[in-house]
Amino acid sequence: MATQTTPGQRRQWVISALEKYEVPLVRFARRLLGDEDAARDVVQHAFLRLCDQSPDELADRVGPWLFTVCRNRAVDWMRSHRRAAPLEDVAPQRCLSREVDPAMAAERHDLYCRLNQVVAQLPVTQREVVALWTEGCTYREIAEILETSEGNVRVLMHRALKSVRQHPTTRQLLGGPTRPDLPKPGRQPDEVRR
Repeated sequence: MATQTTPGQRRQWVISALEKYEVPLVRFARRLLGDEDAARDVVQHAFLRLCDQSPDELADRVGPWLFTVCRNRAVDWMRSHRRAAPLEDVAPQRCLSREVDPAMAAERHDLYCRLNQVVAQLPVTQREVVALWTEGCTYREIAEILETSEGNVRVLMHRALKSVRQHPTTRQLLGGPTRPDLPKPGRQPDEVRR
């Protein structure tokens, strides 16, 4: 038989979840939506839904449950707003750095923004997997949040990383050829391996 929680215990449970998950949820929603205000609205909805849940029913699944509710609300928001903005219309996320060296901070900010632009071009399902993974979720947790199999999550992550690696921007950052059909530096196209 489940124990009845008091209003004070329930309040503390929600506050504890808010302190632990608010920032990661906002980052996750912002990555999906590209809009800070919409992301905060989506996260607020998730926590309002949490207030209606029983701590006993969710037990130690609060994090995955919140990410699932947040993701579902974000998908609803995207459907209702038909987000089809080109990449140039999406403002890159601000990157605050604690580095003392301004040149290093500027370089890190540029790298962060360029990689975010590459990730923003991935299909939504791959972006979701990458966003959850960067928030520290395991493949099992991601599968639970996205209501899919762990194997599918691994496939989506593999494809996402492969796409990011093959993107011309990433290849340029890594010092390789900017087009996948170009040979790597130091080898001639007609060279034969022995």
